[in-house]
Amino acid sequence: MQRLYDFLRRHPTWVDSFWAVVLLGISGASIWKLGEAQAHHGSRPAMLAVSVVMSVVVALRRRFPEPMLLLAAATGLAQLVLDVETTLANFAMLVIVCTNAAVGARWASRFGLYAGLGAAPLAEIRWPQQEASIPGHVAIVLFQTVPFVLAWVLGDSMRTRRAYFAQLEERAARLEKEREAQAKVAVAAERARIARELHDVVAHNVSVMVVQADGAAYVLDAAPDQAKKALETISSTGRQALAEMRRLLGVLRTGEHKEVGEYVPQPDVEQIDDLVEQCRTSGLPVDFKVEGTPRPLPSGVELTAYRIVQEALTNTRKHGGPNAGASVRLVYFDDGLGLLVEDDGKGAPHEMYEEGGADGQGHGLIGMRERVGMVGGTLDAGPRPGGGFRISALLPLKPAH
Repeated sequence: MQRLYDFLRRHPTWVDSFWAVVLLGISGASIWKLGEAQAHHGSRPAMLAVSVVMSVVVALRRRFPEPMLLLAAATGLAQLVLDVETTLANFAMLVIVCTNAAVGARWASRFGLYAGLGAAPLAEIRWPQQEASIPGHVAIVLFQTVPFVLAWVLGDSMRTRRAYFAQLEERAARLEKEREAQAKVAVAAERARIARELHDVVAHNVSVMVVQADGAAYVLDAAPDQAKKALETISSTGRQALAEMRRLLGVLRTGEHKEVGEYVPQPDVEQIDDLVEQCRTSGLPVDFKVEGTPRPLPSGVELTAYRIVQEALTNTRKHGGPNAGASVRLVYFDDGLGLLVEDDGKGAPHEMYEEGGADGQGHGLIGMRERVGMVGGTLDAGPRPGGGFRISALLPLKPAH
């Protein structure tokens, strides 16, 4: 049945031709039953000719809706002029009016409505009911006009419904394109975030390796045990950096957004203690304190806090100069998390911190501000009175609107 239905939808003219043949057969049979005396408003050949024309109108109504409407109107006028009695084939007028209201041009739709409204009065004037009174004539006209109006209303509602579905399909296609565009933007943003993560990994771990290498070279002859320990730290730090870089670069190569959570490391606030300990091992004295009651925080806030501390300590190690020390404070408020990272270094001016490195190639404070802005927080950074640098951040639990 589905195949038959699809076939009929693909060949509408065949369906219309079938009904045209049925209409012609019924109309011809009714005309044949009429005697020549009964067909007093015209001969049977003329009535058969009208039936054939109206059947053609039905057969070609969807292929040529406007010409068939004009043909039906011309045939109806010819019946009025030649005094050819109406037959069952005149039902085609209702069909062609409905068809043009549904799929025809706007002018054809209006023409069909006006022609249908005028057909009944003209027919009643041409072939009046002899025994009917004036109210009777009016009633007959109204009764014959109603089918034309209903046919036009049915066709126009079909046009409106078709336009509505077309609009829905267009909207669905547009939304699909917008979703694809948003997905591409999200992938690009994720890849940019991964690139920032990669910078953090490289900057932090390489800085540790550089400091340890310098220290090992300095004490190589005087304290071989310390040099050996520094080399072990360089080795473990390098392996960790390579592992994280492989994971991040793997995501960047494949572009698989779904697998980002599997590859990208997501440090949290609890790992700041490990980060501080790693800095101490590398030779940077760090005082770390936590104030308030620790509690679970949104993952974005925890990652931002970790990266700010990591970047700040990396800057201290790179720009603080010899004998620099740092302090890290985490303060849990009711509505957010406060961070304070200070150092007493005297090795680099404020501009180098802003650029993110002595060569001006890193993200530095620019990256910090981007991260803090993503979670709706605030960042204050600048030199301390008497030397050193201070970074203060407030990360709210809910993003600012």
